[in-house]
Amino acid sequence: MTETFRNYIGGNWVDSVSGETFADLNPADTSDNVGNFQASTAEDARAAIAAAEDARSRWRAMSPPARGEILARAARVIEADLGRIAGELTREEGKTIGEAKGETARAVQIFDYFAGEGRRLGGETAPSEFGRTLLYTIREPLGTVGLITPWNFPVAIPAWKMAPALVSGNTVVIKPASAAPKTTLNIIAALAEAGMPAGVLNYITGSGSAVGNEITGNPVVKGVSFTGSDTVGCGIYSQVTGRGGKVQCEMGGKNPVIVLEDADLDKAVNLSIMGAMWSTGQKCTATSRAIVHKDVVEEFTARAVKSAAAITVGNGLQEGVQVGPSIDETQLNTVLDYIETGKDEGARLLTGGNRLTGPGFDQGWFVEPTVFGDVDPGMRIAQEEIFGPVLAIIAVDDFEEAMKVANASRFGLSAAICTRDITRAMEFVEGIEAGLVHVNSPTVGAEVQVPFGGMKDSSTGTREQGSVAVDFYTQIKTVYLEY
Repeated sequence: MTETFRNYIGGNWVDSVSGETFADLNPADTSDNVGNFQASTAEDARAAIAAAEDARSRWRAMSPPARGEILARAARVIEADLGRIAGELTREEGKTIGEAKGETARAVQIFDYFAGEGRRLGGETAPSEFGRTLLYTIREPLGTVGLITPWNFPVAIPAWKMAPALVSGNTVVIKPASAAPKTTLNIIAALAEAGMPAGVLNYITGSGSAVGNEITGNPVVKGVSFTGSDTVGCGIYSQVTGRGGKVQCEMGGKNPVIVLEDADLDKAVNLSIMGAMWSTGQKCTATSRAIVHKDVVEEFTARAVKSAAAITVGNGLQEGVQVGPSIDETQLNTVLDYIETGKDEGARLLTGGNRLTGPGFDQGWFVEPTVFGDVDPGMRIAQEEIFGPVLAIIAVDDFEEAMKVANASRFGLSAAICTRDITRAMEFVEGIEAGLVHVNSPTVGAEVQVPFGGMKDSSTGTREQGSVAVDFYTQIKTVYLEY
């Protein structure tokens, strides 16, 4: 019998007032229901917000080091249960078990890092122009904050939002994506087991129109952190700032890798294909455009096609599988539509491009890893985020043209270059319009101790992860103490 999971509000596991649930299906095998989750209403969201607000003063009164100790204990709980959590992540989101274990381990690192932030959280002193005056700043929490998280990283992204919010003294209401709520629930349960006081952390599932709109529109919620599509993010940004709240949005990407004529082609192909295809291309930092110098584009293309065609696609729980399914039928059809668009625009389909069928595939949402050649920089497949295992290869005459093409996008999240020339590498670092910059490494991946975020339409400007993550969740108070 399929298990039904509840919301976590005020320290209690509770049903939605709607009395309705929705199914969380395995995208590799839709006959497998991971569990039923609460189809919550705005009334449920208001209850979660009220619980967080009720706990706010008590949580704020706890010292930052004591708050950090709870995060450290949660890290140990997750670490001890890593295999099960990763298995459920693969089952509900589709990524391979190896990637799922890596993501779950990353959540452990995130909680450990921000546990330490509890002892580093502070302000600064400054000399005063007045005598006998101590001039300093302190950080204070915003209050109750709302977190709206996506399905593609259902452990890591909730963790990197919750951890800095909590250690800074905020209370939290989190709404995970309906396509992957179970994994986030596991992290909530770990925090509860670690001793998180009732009401400080509240978890609620349901639609964006009901639950999400209440979180973003409720004036009690002083800050909202969102990761997802730029269309939704822009709407949230307008709504929250319109009522005077603080908002943070991490959105899409159309991430390029530049391959120059002096590049190590084996490495360039490996990092391009890995960045484009792993996690089924369902990463905001996924490599979407390979901008390749004309002198090596033919050889790069041949190797990239061979590498992509050799990828093993299937259920991520099975040994040897490298790429899993799209998250659902809608996303699969989006990818297939973009592939047809690429062909219609005149790009040359070199490998892949089809939905996979037959034994092991018919019950899931699988698409072949796809590579296009002869792509023009203005084509839709070179400009719009596909969120699937599709790589567009664009030939350029020189480094200057490569930079122009790389920056000719409204997105600016991540970018990479492959070259042995340190001068051009540094010119790339200085000139690329992206928040994450890689030299001879993939566009994907980010370490917990440094900032994460993009430029242009990829981000609203604030950064997640690293020590600067607490900037969003705090406000500065300046103190003049005359003695």
